Amino acid sequence: MMLTNHAKLMQFFSVAQDISGRKKLQKMIYILQQCHVPFEEKYQFHFYGPYSEELSLRVEELCNLGFIAEEKEERSNYFQYNYTITDDGKAFLNQFKMDMPEMTTQVARLQEKSSRFLELVSTMLFFNDLPVNQLIEKIHTVKPKQKYTDEEISDAQSFITSLRENPPV
Repeated sequence: MMLTNHAKLMQFFSVAQDISGRKKLQKMIYILQQCHVPFEEKYQFHFYGPYSEELSLRVEELCNLGFIAEEKEERSNYFQYNYTITDDGKAFLNQFKMDMPEMTTQVARLQEKSSRFLELVSTMLFFNDLPVNQLIEKIHTVKPKQKYTDEEISDAQSFITSLRENPPV
């Protein structure tokens, strides 16, 4: 079971090729999970939106196994972590056949978006059971510093709708 969840993540890294930033990685997996890609990491709401401790630990394990390369890049006032699949990771995946939905299109669409936008999308998905007006209020309550505009919220709603209309198969 443990290996299956690692392999599912490896499949994601194989499709994504290169992920810039831990926050973006967290949000991408969460959003894919909400689109019925069978990732099993548990999420709770955190400072930057939905966050999974399990996902962090699994990624760390994959790095320790040498299946994922983590590169620490110094930015003006923070470090950004970039993730790529290694040759050992590819070899592992080739031996480990599993049934995962085709998610290339969804992953590409998520990669085009900023971490800020994905944080908004994942937050909206997290509070998905709220009526729209309460959802918008909730976003401003839990994310006051982000100062999301009505336009950004509207873009995020459209993005969620289009993801749902074209789920991974």
